[in-house]
Amino acid sequence: MSGLTTHILDTAAGQPAARVALRVYRRGEGAPVLLKTVETDADGRARLVEGEALAVGGYRIEFDVAAYFAASGAKVSDPPFLDVVTIDFSVADPTQHHHVPLLVSPFGYSTYRGS
Repeated sequence: MSGLTTHILDTAAGQPAARVALRVYRRGEGAPVLLKTVETDADGRARLVEGEALAVGGYRIEFDVAAYFAASGAKVSDPPFLDVVTIDFSVADPTQHHHVPLLVSPFGYSTYRGS
């Protein structure tokens, strides 16, 4: 099954990051085109692009982590060190599933191509 998903883990709290607002864009010539705005579920997961809608080319996911950490009561700097985490990546084979996890704390993050 093809498509694009994400899963956000709050590594400082050791739990899924629920209710994180995020946006997914299609990148190409000109300005990126907004495809979807969504929040993660209680398990920190979100479906971003379904099956046949996924195409070869560039994508961007923007994660509103500052708002998430503020709502969670986490101790953060003022202004917060991380505001919006942006991940730009490309899809070469749209028949494959693409999963882009985000591991995040108030002061750092990492990502990788998941399964």
